[in-house]
Amino acid sequence: MTNKLILASSSPRRQELLKQVKIPFIQRLPNIDESLVVTNDPVEKVRQLALRKGRAVSFESKNEFILSADTVVSHKQQIFEKPKNRKDAVQMISALSGDIHEVFSGVMIRSQTEEVIFTVCTKVEFWPLSKEEIEWYTATEEPYDKAGAYGIQSIGAMFVKQIVGDYFNVVGLPLSRTVRELNRFSIY
Repeated sequence: MTNKLILASSSPRRQELLKQVKIPFIQRLPNIDESLVVTNDPVEKVRQLALRKGRAVSFESKNEFILSADTVVSHKQQIFEKPKNRKDAVQMISALSGDIHEVFSGVMIRSQTEEVIFTVCTKVEFWPLSKEEIEWYTATEEPYDKAGAYGIQSIGAMFVKQIVGDYFNVVGLPLSRTVRELNRFSIY
């Protein structure tokens, strides 16, 4: 009997990243209220959300392992999650313009007997952006399902001057560290 990975996430980016490194998985969506995790600490926020998501999904057999994750952007002690509307997206991108911010992901892997949780931080610097660039970008559909209102893997890439850390963490899953942790569970 081979071990099976269950992805407790609806994120298309997390699915794409696991497929990129040829890790087969089954998706089971967690049903949690993310608004119940109230903290200004981005590390604690992503850890708690990853834990809640991972624990909200049930095992169907003993050879299953659950992977859950959450990602937020933090700028000057303020957490930027997904924007609620265009005004929110404009405010986020304007705040990030010409400055450095951090992207935090919390990841949990759990079996029926063990849980591993870790966080990864990547620093991202944006070029200074014009009002026209911000207005144009926020008129696209891209910002609205992404923490911090941008996607580094698509149009938002043109805003990024440099990064320090794991690029894939900014996409939504610190892939290299995740794969190494999955090795401990004989998944990869």
